[in-house]
Amino acid sequence: MSPRTRTAPPQITIDHAFEDAAMRTLPEDALDGLTQPFKELPPKHFYDARGAALFEQICELPEYYPTRTERAILERAADEIVASTGAGELVELGSGSATKTRVLLDAMARAGTLERYVAIDVTESAVRESGLQLIEEYPGLSVHGLIGDFERHLDRLPAPRARRLVVFLGGTIGNFRPGARRRFLRAICALLERDDRLLLGTDLVKDRATLIAAYDDQAGITARFNRNMLRVLNRELGGDFAPDEFDHVALFDDRNEWIEMRLRARSRQTVTLPVIGLQVDFAAGEELRTEISAKFTRARLEADLAAAGLALDGWYTDPRDWFALSLARRVV
Repeated sequence: MSPRTRTAPPQITIDHAFEDAAMRTLPEDALDGLTQPFKELPPKHFYDARGAALFEQICELPEYYPTRTERAILERAADEIVASTGAGELVELGSGSATKTRVLLDAMARAGTLERYVAIDVTESAVRESGLQLIEEYPGLSVHGLIGDFERHLDRLPAPRARRLVVFLGGTIGNFRPGARRRFLRAICALLERDDRLLLGTDLVKDRATLIAAYDDQAGITARFNRNMLRVLNRELGGDFAPDEFDHVALFDDRNEWIEMRLRARSRQTVTLPVIGLQVDFAAGEELRTEISAKFTRARLEADLAAAGLALDGWYTDPRDWFALSLARRVV
């Protein structure tokens, strides 16, 4: 047990990092991204309630291997990870419904170290509902939810009670450009004390056909998910996008080794966003990039970790080397 450990009654606590709606970044991101020569928006704006539900459907698709592959790795490696870290507190960045997290919580419960689960996510309903379920499932567990943006509000996480295992799963680290990725990893590093660890999920480089199919399924669910961002802009910023007038595009960038999702205008059109006082012209065939998803090699990941003051402490992958979980520690 870490010297930070102390007994606490089971409870659920919810804190809010968003003081008001203005703190959410959609208006700023839209104003910046839609006025660039090559238009783009960050993928975090996919995830309103409808977007989150569509993503849950994507995770069940035969083409979308990351979720089930990562879970299989977790199921094989969870006990080893928990034994090697001695963690009593699980901190999850972008927790959502905490589905895969239960594999780690089960391992911590078996090891007798489980004390608290800390979740940060933008959606309060998901954090609260999963927190209440977890308290029922794990007697004695305390849950602390932070409603916020993990890119901006890591400093609002509660003080630790025990050795921490900070988890960032799903390959979401691939949504960051290289410079931003390393800055974010440095921010995570600042959370860690000597005995704490980071568990990071990363999608690995593989054949182009498998990668593209994962982001352009035959059932069209990913296309609906992609277009949902335009519906978010309409609802939040008073926009008049016609989502069905944009085609879903998924491509692989060989130079950067990342997938891009884009929305391509079918015809020339003008869109207004009254809340931010913006009018946007789209030429026929012009594209709006909505996501990048970088794919990794072990060497690239180790370089990113080193640049952030972290060192690889464990590497867990599947038989096909399609996905990896990496355990990292703070160097100093």
